[in-house]
Amino acid sequence: MEKGESIVVVKGVSKNYGKVEALKEVSFAVERGEIFGLIGPDGAGKSTLFRILTTLLLADKGTAIVNGLDVVTDYKLIRTKVGYMPGRFSLYQDLSVEENLEFFATVFHTSIQENYDLIKDIYQQIEPFKKRRAGALSGGMKQKLALSCSLIHKPDILFLDEPTTGVDPVSRKEFWQMLRNLRKQGITIIVSTPIMDEARQCDRIAFINHGQVHGIDTPERILQKFASILCPPPLEREEAQNMAVPVIEVDQLTKCFGHFTAVDHISFQVKRGEIFGFLGANGAGKTTAMRMLCGLSRPTSGVGKVAGYDIFREAEQVKKHIGYMSQKFSLYEDLKVWENIRLFAGIYGMKDKEIEEKTEELLERLGFADERNTLVKSLPLGWKQKLAFSVSIFHEPKIVFLDEPTGGVDPATRRQFWELIYQAADRGITVFVTTHYMDEAEYCNRISIMVDGQIKALDTPTRLKEQFGVETMDDVFQQLARHAVRKAD
Repeated sequence: MEKGESIVVVKGVSKNYGKVEALKEVSFAVERGEIFGLIGPDGAGKSTLFRILTTLLLADKGTAIVNGLDVVTDYKLIRTKVGYMPGRFSLYQDLSVEENLEFFATVFHTSIQENYDLIKDIYQQIEPFKKRRAGALSGGMKQKLALSCSLIHKPDILFLDEPTTGVDPVSRKEFWQMLRNLRKQGITIIVSTPIMDEARQCDRIAFINHGQVHGIDTPERILQKFASILCPPPLEREEAQNMAVPVIEVDQLTKCFGHFTAVDHISFQVKRGEIFGFLGANGAGKTTAMRMLCGLSRPTSGVGKVAGYDIFREAEQVKKHIGYMSQKFSLYEDLKVWENIRLFAGIYGMKDKEIEEKTEELLERLGFADERNTLVKSLPLGWKQKLAFSVSIFHEPKIVFLDEPTGGVDPATRRQFWELIYQAADRGITVFVTTHYMDEAEYCNRISIMVDGQIKALDTPTRLKEQFGVETMDDVFQQLARHAVRKAD
C-alpha cells in the first residue's frame, strides 16, 4: 500500500430532492487504509453521500471514484468491492443468524467457509446463537451480525452509516476495536457517527453541514473548530429537593419467559418531577421492565404501582395516566405534523378546543410553525424526536417513559431535547428515561444500572462516581456492565 494513495475521490458532488439541496459541491478524498469519519448534524447529507458512494443513488452533478472505479459507469464492479451497513440494520429479521450470513455470502458468490477468517473474531461472539432469528437479537448482537454480513465477501472498503446507534457503551467499545483490527487487515473504513468519542477514534474526519463540507482534519482540530455544534456545553440544572411522594413504586418485580428470567426481583421508587435514568447494557432487561411499568406486559411476580395504579390489575388506568415514547419512532410518517398532534391528543381524550389552542402553542415553542403541514417523514430525525416527545406529554401525564429517545441524534439536537425534558420535569412531570449516552446519564437526578436483569447500582450520578472511584458515568457503566453474563433479552 502506498502512503497517501486515494481509494475514494469525490469532486463537486451535488444532489437535490426537489427544492431541498441535500449535497452542494462536495469534494474530498480518503486514503487507502484509513478510518475516515463523516460528522455532522441530522439532515446534513451524510446518508445521501453514503448512498451515492455505494452506487445506490445517482448524483445530480459531480464525480465520485471508489477504488479506482466510477460510481456511474462501473457500479456493478464497485458493489463487489465494498461493504455497506446502512443507518437502519440491513438484516432479514425473520431469518436466523446463520441464514442471514449464508444469504449475504451467496449474493456475493462466496461462502462462509471461504472468508471465515476475516469475520472469525466478530462472528464467534454470536455463533452460539446462530439458530436464533435476527429480530430476536439485542442491538449489540444485531450490529455484529450486520458487520459480519457486510464483510463476508472480503470488501476493500467498508461504509458504515451510524453503525452503533442504539448500542450500549460496552458493545460500542468492542465494535471500534473490531474496526481497528479490520484496518490492520488492509480494509479502508468510512464511518458516520453522532458520538464524538467515536469521532475521536478516526484518523481524519470531515465536518458536513447543510450539504457542504466545512472542514477536513484530525478529530481534535475539527471538534475544536466546530465545538458549538459538535461539542455543545453541558446543561445545568439545580438538583430537585424535597420531591413529593413516589409516583412509581416497584417491589421485587420479576418477568420470566419460560426458563429465562428477563427481569429479576427489582425494587425501586421514583418521585414526582424526578428525572430517573434507567441504564443497562443491551439485553440487561430495561425494555422488558419498562413495558411492565407501562401496562404493556404482565409481571410474573412482584408488585408495581404507577401513578397510583397497580400495573397488574389496573393496566388500562396506567396507560391513561402516562406518556410513552418508544425507541422505534412512534409517530405516523405519512401524516402531517399537525395531524399527528391532533390524532394523539384525541386518543388521550382531549377536547377539540383545547387541542387547537395547545397545538398552536406547541408549534411556536418548538419552532415548527412553518412545518405544520409538512409530512413527518420529511423531517430530520432530531426534529421527529422532539415532536414525538412533545406529543407524548401533550396531555400533561403524571409520568412519561422514554426508551432511548435520542438514539442516532447529533449532540446539539440531543442537548435541545434535554432542555425539553427539563421543562417537563419543572412542570412536575416525572421522566423515566433509558439511554446509551453516558453524558445524558449525568443529567438525571438519579440513575439505576441493570446487569443481567438485576439492579446493581442506584443513586445520584455524583454519588455513583464517588462510590466507584471514577470521574465519569461511562467509567461506572463500564465497571458494572463488563461483568454481564448474558448478551440478549
